Amino acid sequence: MAFLYQLPVRTYAPMRQPAFCAARAFTAIILLYTGVFRTMKSKYPIGILGATGMVGQRFIQLLENHPWFEVAWLAASDRSSGKKFGEAANWRLGTPVPERVARMTVSAAEPKDAPKIIFASVDAPIAREMEPKFAAAGCAVISNSSAFRMAANVPLVLPEVNADHVQMIENQPWRKESGGFIVTNSNCSAMGLVLALKPMEERFGIEEIFVTTMQAVSGAGYPGVASMDIFDNVVPYIASEEEKMETETLKLLGRLEGNTVTPLAAKMSAHCNRVPVVDGHTECVSIKLGNKLGRSVRREDILAAWAEFRPLAGLDLPFAPEQPIEWAEQNDRPQPRLDRNRGNGMAVTVGRLRSCGVLDWKFTLLSHNTIRGAAGAAILNAELLASLGKLEPAAVAISQV
Repeated sequence: MAFLYQLPVRTYAPMRQPAFCAARAFTAIILLYTGVFRTMKSKYPIGILGATGMVGQRFIQLLENHPWFEVAWLAASDRSSGKKFGEAANWRLGTPVPERVARMTVSAAEPKDAPKIIFASVDAPIAREMEPKFAAAGCAVISNSSAFRMAANVPLVLPEVNADHVQMIENQPWRKESGGFIVTNSNCSAMGLVLALKPMEERFGIEEIFVTTMQAVSGAGYPGVASMDIFDNVVPYIASEEEKMETETLKLLGRLEGNTVTPLAAKMSAHCNRVPVVDGHTECVSIKLGNKLGRSVRREDILAAWAEFRPLAGLDLPFAPEQPIEWAEQNDRPQPRLDRNRGNGMAVTVGRLRSCGVLDWKFTLLSHNTIRGAAGAAILNAELLASLGKLEPAAVAISQV
């Protein structure tokens, strides 16, 4: 799997910074497919579709000082259109709404006058109608919706896991007609699981997966689950969540063969529950491993696979955590309140690795569902697309390599 030419790149301000780093003057990038040396003298203007929702708000928070992208357009439902964002949005995050964004006027959710890069976070029925319109208008739609995740010609992408699947966009009709396309990120509960499983699948193979989730209420949006339903309670049902988790996990871990993805040939069962936690999905996982090693897999083999899993190292994608899988050695970790913000919310924390009496091994994982599992994942997908030249012509070529 390849991304950028690994050639010396002169960077005029640090690219590899936490998610809330200061804006750079400009950065030089070498694009793999074109072999062209490019400089970004200004940021990519981006739009947010569904800007007033919880994930839309998280996009705005995370992008406030992003070195590559700048919020230039906001769109939401008809009841918000025409209002200033500060008036239209019921801001629910722990940092203030950026002043510049608060003064922006919310546009109608139509491609006219929208920038060519769109972060989309709308409900699936709306996305099924709306996202193709933006793609047909020549927009790169980086979607957080489930509407097209399982479509045959739409890549479901987690950059550390299956960045090569991005090339599926070249077979989308919008790409051929207008240059537009749709790329999706996965369900928030599948995201953390797949990150933890990928290095194990590579080294040992995986035959069976059994997972029980304890999912935060923020995953239901705002106002989400009624307080009288979730306080002092666990709700053992989240509509369509188990089905999404099972199918998306196997697609993410699948192989790109020609123009389609062959899902991982593993059995999987998911139990999904809503619990009274604000942010952070906890998952208890049991797995049966394959025989790629030709011997039994030891505990130290799994720990080494997690520790050495750094597929994006050196690629200078601002939202890529330096250590995507972090090990918590304490017996009572990971915990949402203590571990959800590791790697600026982009890392997955694993712990409690031990043998399983039914399958082979079992462990616990935690991921931040609205950062790694939603807005942050889409931003990292956009960074990957930019590094591959798929968001051109925003950058200007200055010389040939």
